[in-house]
Amino acid sequence: MKVEQIYTSCLAQGAYYIESNGEAAIIDPLRDIEPYLQKAAGNNATIKYVLETHFHADFVSGHIDLTKVTGATLVFGPNAQPSYPAHIAKDGEELKVGKLTLKVLHTPGHTLESTTYLLQDENGKDLALFTGDTLFIGDVGRPDLAAKSDLSQADLAGMLFESLRTKIMPLADDVVIYPAHGAGSACGKNMSKETSDTLGNQKKTNYALRADMTKAEFIAEVTNGLLPPPEYFPVNVQLNKQGYINIDTVLAKGLQPLTVAAFQNEINSANALVLDTRKPQDFAAGFIPKSINIGIDGGFAPWVGTLLPDVHQPIILVADAGREQEVITRMARVGFDNILGFLEGGIAAWTAAGNKTETITSIAADAFAKTYAEDDTIAVIDVRKPGEFAPDHIVNARNLPLDYIQQQLEQFPKGETLYIHCAGGYRSMIAASILKHKGFTDLVEIQGGYASIKNTTIPRHIAATEVSA
Repeated sequence: MKVEQIYTSCLAQGAYYIESNGEAAIIDPLRDIEPYLQKAAGNNATIKYVLETHFHADFVSGHIDLTKVTGATLVFGPNAQPSYPAHIAKDGEELKVGKLTLKVLHTPGHTLESTTYLLQDENGKDLALFTGDTLFIGDVGRPDLAAKSDLSQADLAGMLFESLRTKIMPLADDVVIYPAHGAGSACGKNMSKETSDTLGNQKKTNYALRADMTKAEFIAEVTNGLLPPPEYFPVNVQLNKQGYINIDTVLAKGLQPLTVAAFQNEINSANALVLDTRKPQDFAAGFIPKSINIGIDGGFAPWVGTLLPDVHQPIILVADAGREQEVITRMARVGFDNILGFLEGGIAAWTAAGNKTETITSIAADAFAKTYAEDDTIAVIDVRKPGEFAPDHIVNARNLPLDYIQQQLEQFPKGETLYIHCAGGYRSMIAASILKHKGFTDLVEIQGGYASIKNTTIPRHIAATEVSA
């Protein structure tokens, strides 16, 4: 028996490979399916089932292509209505994989079709539960993604309460919980960095599994503090429901090296957005005018989905040499398929052709501290999330989270120099590039973010914490 978690840090996403006696099942695969095919081939196993826990919102699944290539049966839980052939399993139905059994447990709440899969050994002992977005480590799935006119997030939260209490919490404490996401995903509020745990430990530590919790308390706590989901979520749901083009087609289209002249033509004729995926400081030193920087070495794909408002927008890339395929693959995972090519020779080719570049001023935290000491009324913009900002921030700083920068541009002070920081320097450069793209000119990014700022003399507001006797 093999049970392997295939974790993709960029998306904070866990897919699963389960194998017994030469048969395998894949749960919640990513769009680029080659790793699953290679794993099965390396183990001389046949992929019998591809199981989806629900219609994912935060990434495009590989379920359709994987079943086409392997001939495996695609399985959804009750209430799923895909636009392609699939087996819609019944609650309690059992699927055999070698000597193992995967039992279907319908657990609506995150979405109406949300389903978990209980793994049992050949003797019927419960071993593990693949919980999708129903139960995370330290959290539960957000109940607002399937809300509509006749079904509120409170209604869904109530369903989630019942699913947890009737289907999951009665299981043995030694059952291992394998969720679809960990910390960093927008599918929950406050997930743990751990990517698996025992159910027994979750009953002790997960706020949503308190034994004495009433349904009303659960609904109130689960819905409290929910931030709006990223705008690309509904698009990904539709792609997962209705189908999508093969990722090889996306790669063939995107992996087109463009000369400087061809690159300029795409900007002018196709109104293509220039996405620069280099490191923040490399970008700051010189970039093509109107570029947006989202560095590949970070939470790249979710930020692309969150910050670029139209998945159909034509995009051309500036990327580090040799990383173009990685960039396109990761963008395709969140539904961005309209990549028209990349700048051959990178920024060096652009400047060699005599074209101008722009820069963003980036200063060390010590230099920022000196400026702040001279005038503590300067416009300090903290683009961290509210939960990061509230407990510890610079006195007089304004919190304008990067997540919603496109919707709150009017809140950024105009006519002032904006000193922008995040936690470590990744998000602040993204924010600066977007503001530059939108016409803001006086921008200063703080290198190293709040991690470096805390080591200076800049006064901070630190929230009081309760200390028990």
